[in-house]
Amino acid sequence: MATKTKPATGKSSAPTVRKPPKDSAPETTKSESVAPKPAETTTVATPRHWHTHRDDDNIHWLTLDRSDASTNTLSKDVLAALDEVLNDLDRDAPSGLIIRSGKKNGFIAGADVSEFRRLKDPGDVEQLVLRGHAVLNRIEKLPFPTVALINGFCLGGGLELALACRYRIAGDDARLGLPEVRLGIHPGLGGTARLTRLIPAPTAMGLMLTGRSLRARAAKRMGIVDAVTQPRHFERAAKVAISGKLRVKRRRLSVAVSNLLPVRWALSPVMRAQVRKKVRPEHYPAPFALIDLWVRHGDFRDRMMRQEARSIAELITGTTAQNLVRVFFLSERLKDLGKASDKPFGHVHVIGAGTMGGDIAAWCAMRGLRVTLQDRGAEFIAPAMGRAAKLFKRRLKERAESRAAMDRLIPDIDGHGIRHADVIIEAIPEDLELKHALYRSLEPQMKPGALLATNTSSIPLEDLATVLKKPGRLIGLHFFNPVAQMPLLEVVRGENSDTAAIDDGLAFARQIDKLPLPVRSVPGFLVNRVLTPYLLAAVDLLDEGNAPAAIDAAAEAFGMPMGPLELADAVGLDICLHVGQILAGGDEWEPPAALKRLVEKGDLGKKTGRGFYQYRKGKPIKPKQGGASAAGDLQDRLILPLLDTCIACWREKIVEDADLLDAGLIFGAGFAPFRGGPIQYLQSGDAAALHRKWADIVEKSESRTVPDPGWQNLVRV
Repeated sequence: MATKTKPATGKSSAPTVRKPPKDSAPETTKSESVAPKPAETTTVATPRHWHTHRDDDNIHWLTLDRSDASTNTLSKDVLAALDEVLNDLDRDAPSGLIIRSGKKNGFIAGADVSEFRRLKDPGDVEQLVLRGHAVLNRIEKLPFPTVALINGFCLGGGLELALACRYRIAGDDARLGLPEVRLGIHPGLGGTARLTRLIPAPTAMGLMLTGRSLRARAAKRMGIVDAVTQPRHFERAAKVAISGKLRVKRRRLSVAVSNLLPVRWALSPVMRAQVRKKVRPEHYPAPFALIDLWVRHGDFRDRMMRQEARSIAELITGTTAQNLVRVFFLSERLKDLGKASDKPFGHVHVIGAGTMGGDIAAWCAMRGLRVTLQDRGAEFIAPAMGRAAKLFKRRLKERAESRAAMDRLIPDIDGHGIRHADVIIEAIPEDLELKHALYRSLEPQMKPGALLATNTSSIPLEDLATVLKKPGRLIGLHFFNPVAQMPLLEVVRGENSDTAAIDDGLAFARQIDKLPLPVRSVPGFLVNRVLTPYLLAAVDLLDEGNAPAAIDAAAEAFGMPMGPLELADAVGLDICLHVGQILAGGDEWEPPAALKRLVEKGDLGKKTGRGFYQYRKGKPIKPKQGGASAAGDLQDRLILPLLDTCIACWREKIVEDADLLDAGLIFGAGFAPFRGGPIQYLQSGDAAALHRKWADIVEKSESRTVPDPGWQNLVRV
């Protein structure tokens, strides 16, 4: 039911991350060298994590291979050990230094984010950052050539280290970026100053403000990378660079001009306006702090680096960054849940080629699986194939990759793929009898060990499984719309679901690059159950005469990526009505008048071009002023029902613990990430005051709602 139109952080708010982004590299891999070892003549004992030797040409090879992690990151200890290596080079200078990774999955994924949680005092952080500056400055000032050999991901602090080298040579598999804003900070190891002096400042600022990563050849076109080659040619390419024969293009004049004060003054308002379209400074201060840093100090590199340290110290100890770090580790926990099973999945059969079924099939095909898509006739499958082609063209840059994905997506009207499938996903309409008839025909055809999953958004699995001879094989795989954008996948456990089947479902979610959230089978599961009272509260406010734009503006002021009425339009008002009826317990429920009226008219939201808003080219037509003068009261009326339902789900153990509940609402419903999740928001704020507000709202309402007893766990009532 949940949908997403804007990333929760506006795509401008993560630092250095500990693992690579989507489509960049495997999450874990055995540590090993990624390039042929040059002939060794001298081996030097080096500190932990770094391995070093000299070859016959007196070139010093320095390899980072953290023994305590599957991914290279820059921790305080790693930087201290690097400083020791540089001391050795001062005593015995080589003809050149080559820095590379000893891991196949990438160069360096950034800072060790686990250390961020221990950073509390801005003064201590500033000193720590300045020590990091000193190490990278030593690399930059070495009197001999230095080369960074970049394979796989090179993010955050990893790219900042590479920028301190004289040359950067990337493998054709490399992905480079400075994604610090997504963790509520900006680059902190000199990246703000070095990148704005390597390439034109507007381009550099755009990369840092969005946090997007670049493929190797795009990075070379920009001038961030000096050469791109295959990793097997790294040794030869590095030696060419050390010899001074590598031709490097530098745009010194355009870079210098772009950092002049008049240019900074002229461009900064445009940058701020662009960022404001995505995030608010009170919610995500990092991108605005980055702009201020460049505007005030962009013409003096050393001063900019000193101020960079001070700025990042304030940001990283702030609430936003600490909550975004929490969100990062919540995502890592969800990823780890997918390791419960090592079962491989090669073939998926999807039944139902509607919006959800078709998009699920396309996503699985894009992630490398063979997919058969079944529906009643070719006319029902054709639109799904068309949407898939657009998705592949948009997401897969190479034509060959797009064609291969289309080849993996096979129309299958007669259901021949059922008997071969490792996973069968049912995505037909929410009708119990219809699903029962399908399951009766499916079960005899399924191969042993195949997983049967339903994408139902509201029907309990216990009701669905009654017609199965082996009810334990049925689980829920509840995707969210749009499938290609929403990262969460609820893996639903029924009373009879086998543990092995749930583990397989979690592993399948990770194989298709989703974040699996195990939930108990109850009406609405977790995300829909929490969102429904939030959406219905918005419709109640509309019935009371509040403007749609004012209601949505109040939710957005709290930090939601979109307002509840726009969200309901995106989900489909008919679906909202259906789910609300199921959660309310049946036909006796009286829906809000505005919702009922629109559904009866056939104005179902974005899909029909009209709902709470009218749509033009897929965009809602809203007045320029959201009318949020009474946003405080409206905000309480919207957010408190959501929080109350979260407390109920926590109390009822719909998920294992509060952290998983927070993860589900952030990644499945877009709950404001900078707040760390609904339970974190309650526990870190004044829960007693919020409870009093909610009790007052309930008392004044005509409903029979009462505050959930789970509030007792948070406050003394």
